[in-house]
Amino acid sequence: MISGLGVALPPSTSQDEIWERYFAHHYTGARQALARRIFANAGVRTRQAAVSPLLEDVAEWSTERRMRRYQVEAIPLGKSAVSRALDDAGVSADEIGLFVVCSCTGYATPGLDILLARDLGMSPSVQRLFVGHMGCYAALPGIGAASDFVSARGRPALLLCAELTSLHLQPPGTRTDIQQIVSHALFSDAAVAVVLTPSDQLHSGYGVSEVAAITDTTTADHMTWDVTDLGFRMGLSPQVPAVLSAHVRGLVDDLLARHGRTIADVDGWAVHPGGPKILDVVQERLGLDDDALSESRGVLSAYGNCSSPTVLLVLEALRRLARPPRTVVMLAFGPGLTLYVTLLEASSLGA
Repeated sequence: MISGLGVALPPSTSQDEIWERYFAHHYTGARQALARRIFANAGVRTRQAAVSPLLEDVAEWSTERRMRRYQVEAIPLGKSAVSRALDDAGVSADEIGLFVVCSCTGYATPGLDILLARDLGMSPSVQRLFVGHMGCYAALPGIGAASDFVSARGRPALLLCAELTSLHLQPPGTRTDIQQIVSHALFSDAAVAVVLTPSDQLHSGYGVSEVAAITDTTTADHMTWDVTDLGFRMGLSPQVPAVLSAHVRGLVDDLLARHGRTIADVDGWAVHPGGPKILDVVQERLGLDDDALSESRGVLSAYGNCSSPTVLLVLEALRRLARPPRTVVMLAFGPGLTLYVTLLEASSLGA
């Protein structure tokens, strides 16, 4: 059961400001006009960066330098998110039996899992799992692993998704392609933590009914995240929405059918806002009205695409509604191309 959630965000700035003060000078000629349109139509109003290009330009940094900075910035951000999630759940750090960390934007050993477990006072016997390079959908297999541990062991588990996409700004130049412009217009930084507890304990929250996935390996080259000498470089094909369109309805229908449900029974949709076109495709294929994806569009507008934490930001927005939904479907997409879906059912205190 998801019984606590905590969010930590770096400083934010407006999309217009980051365009005018940095990216307008990042591109030249016809590329600048194209980039301006892409930024304006990205669906992002504000976004946050642990290392803002308005203050510090990392575009020419080596990957080594970026990874060192990742540890500096990610540790306090992750600590804040985890502390808030533990407080929200009423669980102490030393009760955690499994600590799962998802991140595709930074690597080091000892990593966030070790350092945060130490700094937050988790037990020396806590088990740890690091999920790397899964990208935007990583939160859902992370929830699946944590939920399975809780069910099998009867102990609380903790998931942290922490991404610093701002560290992977690519250098400007005439060879900058459209995929990089789209990435620069969308991606942002965030950390979100989730506490899962056994359903027989005195907690309210969302029970994890099932996590399911489908991967279309014939389109593996449509979304990539390559390690280069100048950070990690995103590849993002314009065909991604079409691939999602081919698979999302069947994946959702099959999951719901296994639990005696249909789309009409779902009153909460936490869909990863990879971009406006992705949300449009999901809405059309699932036959949803505009209100169903209002939280997903709101998260994209307010925070940008933060990779793995983003779908959890949407879940938090749903939790904070005056009337939170009882049945929630979470959807996220990423390299593979892979689609993940999770069914959550609200549980009352002591139920």
